[in-house]
Amino acid sequence: MDGRGLVRSVRVVGGGRGARALRTAWRRQRADAAALPRQRAERARTPGEAAGAEAGPGGGRVCFARSALEVRVTAGGAVFLGWDGAEPEPSYALAGACPETDPRARLEPDKDGGWRVVSERMLVTVSRHGAVEVRTPGGALLRRDGPPRWWESDEAAAGGPRWMQRSELPADARFFGLGGRSAGPRLREGAYRLWNGGADTRDRGAGPVPVAMPVLVSVADAGTLLVFHDNSWDGWVTVREGAEGRGSGHDRPARCEVRMSGGPMRYWVVAGAPSRVLHGWAALTGAPAVPPRWALGHQHVHQGRAGERELRRLADGHRAHGLPLSALQLDSGAGWGGRTAGTGRSADATGAAPSASPAPSSGPDRSADAGGAAACSADAGGAAGRSAATRLRADGVELVSVVRPGVVAEPGCPVFDSGTAADVFVRDAAGRTVLGGARRGDAAFPDFTDRRARKWWGALFAERIEQGFTAVWHTGDEPTSLCAFGETTLPRSARHALEGRGGDHREGHNLYALAMAKAGWAGMRELRPQERPFVLAGSGWAGIQRYGGIGTAAPEAGWEGLRTTLSLVLGLGLCGVPFAGPDVAAPARRPSPELYLRRLQLAAYLPLLRTRTTGSAAGASWEAAAPWGVGEELLGHVRAALAERERLLPYLMTLAQLAHRTGTPYVRPVWWQHPRDRALRDCEDAFLLGDALLVAPVLEAGARSRAVRLPPGRWYDTRTGRCHRGPATVRLPAPLAGLPVLARAGSAIPVRGAGGRTELEVWPPLPGRTGGGLLIPDPGAGGERPAAERFTVRGGRDGAVLVEGEDGAAVEYAVRVGRPPGPSAG
Repeated sequence: MDGRGLVRSVRVVGGGRGARALRTAWRRQRADAAALPRQRAERARTPGEAAGAEAGPGGGRVCFARSALEVRVTAGGAVFLGWDGAEPEPSYALAGACPETDPRARLEPDKDGGWRVVSERMLVTVSRHGAVEVRTPGGALLRRDGPPRWWESDEAAAGGPRWMQRSELPADARFFGLGGRSAGPRLREGAYRLWNGGADTRDRGAGPVPVAMPVLVSVADAGTLLVFHDNSWDGWVTVREGAEGRGSGHDRPARCEVRMSGGPMRYWVVAGAPSRVLHGWAALTGAPAVPPRWALGHQHVHQGRAGERELRRLADGHRAHGLPLSALQLDSGAGWGGRTAGTGRSADATGAAPSASPAPSSGPDRSADAGGAAACSADAGGAAGRSAATRLRADGVELVSVVRPGVVAEPGCPVFDSGTAADVFVRDAAGRTVLGGARRGDAAFPDFTDRRARKWWGALFAERIEQGFTAVWHTGDEPTSLCAFGETTLPRSARHALEGRGGDHREGHNLYALAMAKAGWAGMRELRPQERPFVLAGSGWAGIQRYGGIGTAAPEAGWEGLRTTLSLVLGLGLCGVPFAGPDVAAPARRPSPELYLRRLQLAAYLPLLRTRTTGSAAGASWEAAAPWGVGEELLGHVRAALAERERLLPYLMTLAQLAHRTGTPYVRPVWWQHPRDRALRDCEDAFLLGDALLVAPVLEAGARSRAVRLPPGRWYDTRTGRCHRGPATVRLPAPLAGLPVLARAGSAIPVRGAGGRTELEVWPPLPGRTGGGLLIPDPGAGGERPAAERFTVRGGRDGAVLVEGEDGAAVEYAVRVGRPPGPSAG
């Protein structure tokens, strides 16, 4: 960066903070220049010719002139492929030990000097040059991987050489996944970076991607395929859709290219129907955590000062306007122990320092604010904080604390001194503690890839529990460091324990949020063994679903942010993270009330529903930014959206339990049950909530109707009761009062009725046809596994609807039939 750019950075970031940001950036740059290997002349290497093979249970090893490939079929049907001696373990993604192999699958000779492994769910062939084909049991091609290529220098690089793999897929294949992407949910032609917090794509001005996962899902007529490259290094995935030839013309296959800057060349393949693919993926990486009931309700984030009076005002404001509220998330910048880091001022009742409120923003402050996780004194208001939490909990409102990983690097700060004594902070190659930039000073970062650091960190949560907080939300966990230029993270040369293996931040960066979530989850479980823990993270990697969900920053201010929201949640769901959602933000410079309303209406049908205000809860600007600040004209619609969320809580809890048991996301693409429907594969503006509901958000200003592509079957417009027949495209009314939502004919949806009792909302099937539904109740605070209750819905010839339990048993719940169907459309 030139001098003019430095001056510009100082002006943008601010005087004092700007100087710290510059110092941090220069410090990071010097550390990397001194410790990272310099670029040297490289030579390319390919596997070469096959020289033989060794068969074994579950597969075997194919040896080539310059490499070797391990093929292993697990009992669950997933296939592991590892080059150059790469093994499935160690891996942060896997839930435990590598799954057992399927003894029925063995490596055997194939035609033209190649080899093959036949399993129940796929056929894997390896050519004599190292190309790998994955086919269905019937022989249809799902993916063809060309021989990989490595670039090596004379001096062996830590973590291995950089490598590249090119693949071909069927011409009709569509790509999804790669974490939470703003461009999607269908991934268009382009290059996507695999670096948390880095630019999403190579496009100029592309925003940061909060969660980048090397999990690519392809959907074609031949089948659905999930490929996970178990490598946490920086890299890029480039995809290009294919085209089918007209008449007798040749097809142009879809293409995919993976380039990694280092790390093992290993990947997992899971094939089958979408539900089977996600079930197999969850079996590998762990079952998604079941959120507590309050986490499925409306949560409100307040960024700024929030003492006991402010908390009451927040809760009372929601109640006075008839807006349901289940939790308050406090992002006050307060540190461990009740002090704002870098200051000597004590905190108020909830641990928030009575200092000036932060500047308004449209999303959470994701900088490494050392005040988010530093302790500099004894608790100065815990008793009052507990009192406030007790009163709020009596009203059904839980308190959630925002936690950042950065610990203020200030001698005399108890947490910093404790962490230094325990040797749990990230160090550089020379053994010095790595310091990142924060708003109020330098910050040290715990090395969560060290078991000792995770245990030390988890013990810190005792203070938050003592203050009355129920759960935590991690933010800035990419990790983020305030820098004037370059990457806003720790130096790539920073050292990590990596469970005793040792490595640097090039490998540890993408794993940081996952390991931090593991530390928080384990700490909460140990401190409150009678309750199931749940951690909301801001970033993550494959396997993050084991500990909770992902809460991302508010999307961009315009209407395009609605599409970004949908893309993020659908993409994360297909990568195995079913509980996710961005904030519905109302900054000081609020967008149009209509846009805020449409955002809220969309979020009401997503797994995580959070609204946000910024600033002092005593100011008029805060009042205008609250959910009831949309004005009297739209307040009724806001109230209706939140009331609908409350009504659907039994259904959402059922979906949460299903996700835990099967890996199936709450929010699913409309092609979920019909992946061969090409029109549905290209549909990106609607989604399924479970199997029963199809939600079509309004994505354009002023729209009062919109076209909706329906999957096969009959669908009821829940607002008008009119029945539509799919597959078809229909135009539905979309008034400000609510979004177009359709219910599948024959569905029995558990909803919350009068007095909070669970009821069944039934949408009639055709006469003589049957449907069904499922209810899995809230297991309560513990980790019990409640029994699933299944229902059968029968349509009578006279228009009557009969609902039965299993084996024809009577249903104990009140049954309410959906709106009487109007004239059928089609």
